[in-house]
Amino acid sequence: MNTETAFGRFSFVTVTRYHGPMHPSPPTVSTSSLPAAMRELRLQSWGEFISYCDGRDGWAFRGQSDPGWALFSSLSRHFLRYPIDRAEWRGREERAIRIFRRKAHFYLPDRSVLQDDLRCLALMQHHGAPTRLLDFTKSPFVAAFFALEHAAGDAVVYALNTPHLWSAAPRHDATQTRDKIDPRLPGNFERYFADNQHPLVWFGEPTEMDRRLVAQSGLLVMPASLEQPLDQVLQRYESAQPLIERVVLGRELRAEAMHALYRMNITQATLFPDLEGLARSIAYELEEVWMGHAPRED
Repeated sequence: MNTETAFGRFSFVTVTRYHGPMHPSPPTVSTSSLPAAMRELRLQSWGEFISYCDGRDGWAFRGQSDPGWALFSSLSRHFLRYPIDRAEWRGREERAIRIFRRKAHFYLPDRSVLQDDLRCLALMQHHGAPTRLLDFTKSPFVAAFFALEHAAGDAVVYALNTPHLWSAAPRHDATQTRDKIDPRLPGNFERYFADNQHPLVWFGEPTEMDRRLVAQSGLLVMPASLEQPLDQVLQRYESAQPLIERVVLGRELRAEAMHALYRMNITQATLFPDLEGLARSIAYELEEVWMGHAPRED
């Protein structure tokens, strides 16, 4: 499929990815009307990426430095990396959340955050704990930064069609809309997500956002199935439009893109507005040189 843009024509291809032992057989669902596999395109210039994003207003984006990584949450990757019986996954996730709630209150001025399922998971996620959440952002440029900063070769940005997904529902039950399964509502996390039995996806924000989530224009995506990558769960949804696209950023555009992002003030220091973020940002300062300013010898 070709799409006309100001920079010429993008060539879309559809891709079906095999995830080996990490991808067990999906639930039994009629495949006669399944949507096409995830669309993919490859970009070789920063201008092409800007043009691509201009046509996707309101979408959400996620950057990954390795195109080989499937769209699994950190919790899924942890369970799949180690020999943990799938029958124990629910109990292990519940125990992890319980331990965090029992101990995290020492570090929090407001303990109420721990009683809200989504806010608690978001807090765990943003401090390094494995959770079922996937971090997306409303900014394609923030996603590009996360994709490219540590990339040694090609990188990838996933684009999620949130305007269309907002009203979409899974093919097996059209009543399970985003509003119905909302994990911010009491009891919904246990009802729709905890047992890992449903091919469902929810996206949104906690009722109160932390500083990092605000700085990154963050959006949380919560799959109800831990055994399948996000793109395959989305194939269970009724949709006349693609719900997700995979944009490969060629290694040749990294220098141009990182310089442009630096000029936009998209750095570790601004995305993680604390001392840790500032310290991380120094790594790219080693690459960036202001024109007319030679490095000073101390």
